[in-house]
Amino acid sequence: MTFVTEDRKTAQESTFPNTYTFDLFGGVHLLVEILMRPTLTTQKNKPMSDDLIKDCLSILYNCCLCTEGVTKSLAVRSDFVLFLFTLMTNKKTFLQTATLIEDILGVKKEMIQLDDIPNLASLVQSFDQQQLANFCRILSVTISELDVGNDDKHTLLAKNAQQKKNSSPSQAEINQATVLNIPGFIERLCKLATRKVSENTRSSNFLQELEDWYTWLDNALVLDALMQMASVEAEHSSTESSDESSLATSPQRHHLPQSMKIVHEIMYKVEVLYVLCVLLMGRQRTQVHKMLAEFKLIPGINYLFDKLIWRKPTTNHVLHGQNQNCDCSPEISMKIQFLRLLQSFSDHHENKYLLLNNQELNELSAISMMADIPEVEAVVNTDRSLVCEGKRGLLTRLLSVMKKEPADSSFRFWQARAVESFLRGVTSYADQVFLLRRGLLEHILFCIIDSECKSRDVLQSYFDLLGELMKFNLLAFKRFNKYVDTEEKFQIFLSQINSSLVDSNMIVRCIVLSLDRFESQTEDVKVVEVLSECRLLSYMARVENRLAFLFRLINIISVETLTQENVSCLNTSLVILMLARSKGKLPFYLNALREKEYAEKYPGCILNNFHNLLRFWQQHYLNKDKDRTSLENSACICFSYWKTTVSVLLSPDRTSPVAIASYIDEAYLDIDKDFMEE
Repeated sequence: MTFVTEDRKTAQESTFPNTYTFDLFGGVHLLVEILMRPTLTTQKNKPMSDDLIKDCLSILYNCCLCTEGVTKSLAVRSDFVLFLFTLMTNKKTFLQTATLIEDILGVKKEMIQLDDIPNLASLVQSFDQQQLANFCRILSVTISELDVGNDDKHTLLAKNAQQKKNSSPSQAEINQATVLNIPGFIERLCKLATRKVSENTRSSNFLQELEDWYTWLDNALVLDALMQMASVEAEHSSTESSDESSLATSPQRHHLPQSMKIVHEIMYKVEVLYVLCVLLMGRQRTQVHKMLAEFKLIPGINYLFDKLIWRKPTTNHVLHGQNQNCDCSPEISMKIQFLRLLQSFSDHHENKYLLLNNQELNELSAISMMADIPEVEAVVNTDRSLVCEGKRGLLTRLLSVMKKEPADSSFRFWQARAVESFLRGVTSYADQVFLLRRGLLEHILFCIIDSECKSRDVLQSYFDLLGELMKFNLLAFKRFNKYVDTEEKFQIFLSQINSSLVDSNMIVRCIVLSLDRFESQTEDVKVVEVLSECRLLSYMARVENRLAFLFRLINIISVETLTQENVSCLNTSLVILMLARSKGKLPFYLNALREKEYAEKYPGCILNNFHNLLRFWQQHYLNKDKDRTSLENSACICFSYWKTTVSVLLSPDRTSPVAIASYIDEAYLDIDKDFMEE
């Protein structure tokens, strides 16, 4: 008998009295026993009928929906959760089982171990394509890192402490390795992601049908409809009950399959793209990349881009975070997952050139040749049989829709992130010019200056993209100056930068780095011309402006508030000081910070904070090869120089002109704070 405690008695007792009473008197427990011990049924010599299993599962699911606490009570029964997976071998009970499993895993505190599922590889290999797509909904819960849902836990300080406690791979990472070892798994996902929709679909009604179905696209209802359709189709040739006959002869019976087929296909692709995206960001990224390229995921998606993924601009939606649950329509969800996939696929990986077609790859080679620079090695090594086909590659198609996106569309965020990931890594002049030729810089500046964009997320993504596009590129600064041709426009641009340095500091870093390089190339007449004419470079060339940015960058962060989002402010401040050190001006900058403290009547405040930030920087970066490589690529400064600059700044020698401690009066010295203390 299952007893219902006081904390489970809610308003649902009166709202759903039947399920509440059923659970109160042990009905849920009894159904679990019936499913797990079929000998309790009266038909001892026969296996349980599919109908009885389906009824038990349906009742359990309804109890989960209607009565608080039932789902959690089922989730603690690990034996029952693993048993449910065995029921997925039966196609007739698959959808009911998958629905219940997904609901239970959504509230389960501990992530299940996929290795514990009996005969997992055989189970997955037995799924047809539709079952595999639905299974991806369950899989996504088991391979994604749990979202702790607490802002404090998202600080780098907390993350580092957590990683020290748990240095071994997480359960999500172990589960990712498990699914990758299932023979043919990734290949089948690629086929699902790139599967073409029936050519007989009436294109004029396609989007309208999506809107019609959107009102009931909750997961449970969708699966109910799928079950109903599967039941009707399976029994189409057999004797039908009066209810089934009425469904088969109703007008909706002929309307459902055509519209639902497309909706289901979109929903399937959403689940598959999400799983592929998670795997691309995991520890086995290199292995996954190799398989996705081999199975031609990118050319397949490129073929579907105009036909299915981006048929027309979508109405506005709320911008979701990376790990947030999304209740958007399938069409919107598919676009978001598509853009996330492109971002993960392109980020710091040479396979990003698979997003181009042969003609576009030839254009990259021609750009390098015209500039008299070595051709990018990754372009030369790209397997031309795996790239996009047709007149345009996937990146070019994305740029085209990006420029047509409405001014207030939050899709701009994901689009900019996807394009920026193509530029990340070692700065490539050819990549930058390829995008400049397609009007990307002018589009970004229009969005920042002219479109009155107010979204901080979108602005941040555009500033990050602009920083990658312009870094060290003389042509880009020249085109910037041509677009920002009035003082009014320039002041709007500066205002957008200054409104939030957390969002815009990457463009500040780009300008500082580019200015430093251009100043070392003054024997080139073209460089001198741009240096003298470009408002942006002239502004940053004034030392008081660089100092103002440095002061603000240090002042808006502390060790306790550092996150993955704002740690770039610390690194940008370090870039400014590294360049100052290379010119022997580090003492001047440190003294300026000291004078600023006294002017603000907070002596020691800025420099003590900066000292603690750099101590944390040492602990955070010195043991992380991936992050170190990212720093080198972002600034084209070898990590050893980052490391030595931090070391001289943290020197305890108070007589050193390049040590922070030398510029803090002893009365205000507070540089021994144990910020790692829990």
